[in-house]
Amino acid sequence: MATFTDRLRKSVAPIWERVHQHPFVTGLGDGSLPVGAFKYYMKQDYIYLIDYAKMFAIASVKAYDLETSSRFAALQESTLNTEMELHRQYAARFGISRAELEATEPSFVMLGYTSYMLRVAHQGSLAELVSALLPCTWSYWEIGKRLVQVEGAIDHELYGEWVRMYSSDEFGELAIWLIDIMNQLAEGKSEQELAKLEEYFVNTSKMEYMFWDMSYREEMWPWENN
Repeated sequence: MATFTDRLRKSVAPIWERVHQHPFVTGLGDGSLPVGAFKYYMKQDYIYLIDYAKMFAIASVKAYDLETSSRFAALQESTLNTEMELHRQYAARFGISRAELEATEPSFVMLGYTSYMLRVAHQGSLAELVSALLPCTWSYWEIGKRLVQVEGAIDHELYGEWVRMYSSDEFGELAIWLIDIMNQLAEGKSEQELAKLEEYFVNTSKMEYMFWDMSYREEMWPWENN
């Protein structure tokens, strides 16, 4: 029997395939990605994670039971104190200091993406919140699993660590847990409510694509690259 997340995945199939074919993503796999684009991405992704961690904090408050609340709280702690530290260490290999990361000015796409997610988180239900944050984790896991199949990708001196991180069993377990939570939260919802969840999921999937494209072009604001 098809699950609600099967429906969600089907609805974004063309978008996610465009992500897989984007030169930033394919460049991570074959090593052709310009270093400048990756450094730009690292800085924007760092400040994105700050707001992403807030999503987990809000989810912890909105959770209906202690176990779920505790898990979301742990994810916030892990994002702020583990994932972001790994991010800082990895960035240092590219000559990006912690001070430079934290002084990053957000791009137009980054502002739009996180502002949208946080609005959904503050104004919506836990189900709506999860539908908005799920594309990031789920699509990264899919990207990692696909790139790990590219010969030499996991051993690349610059991008191999990124591929290993997002193709790992540990990251996959997080994605699966969020997928399961989404299915649980969708149970008993009306078609109108499910359509709203799907809308948020599709919108943040589109923003994921825009984030990759923005990073590849190192674009802060649309008119600056014209």
